[in-house]
Amino acid sequence: MLNMYEIESVLEDAKKVAKRYKKLTGKPLGITGEIAEFTAAKLLNLELTEARQAGYDAIKKQYNKEIKVQIKGRSLPQKANPGARIGRIQLDKDWDIVVLVLLDEDLEPIEIFEADRASVTEALLRPGSKARNERGALGISKFKSIGKRVWPVNNRESHL
Repeated sequence: MLNMYEIESVLEDAKKVAKRYKKLTGKPLGITGEIAEFTAAKLLNLELTEARQAGYDAIKKQYNKEIKVQIKGRSLPQKANPGARIGRIQLDKDWDIVVLVLLDEDLEPIEIFEADRASVTEALLRPGSKARNERGALGISKFKSIGKRVWPVNNRESHL
């Protein structure tokens, strides 16, 4: 079993290093996915799976049923690009829902959205966008429109 307190401590240290790295180089360190997974698990009471599990990152237990959760994360700058996309969602993998964790520049959670497989599949297969159709990349605003907000942050507005 994972020691969530120890992981949280390590991730807090990693956030400090990532912030310092970005200040020095202007580039992100590349830990957004790990931060998003831990954040979703902690805030939504999910059970993280083993590393490199094909298709999903966590299990959500609901009504004696296990729901396979794919977790996506995106760090948004103060002036976020309205066309920003989330990472690839593969329809041929095993998952039931996708959770999108939006983080601020300091990798702190802003809000979390959830969308079911049917809604995500329909959005990805809708004709029009090569990025969406071929690469499985949905825009953040599109994901928010097909999903539901499952973790609001009080008195903070979304960046997108």
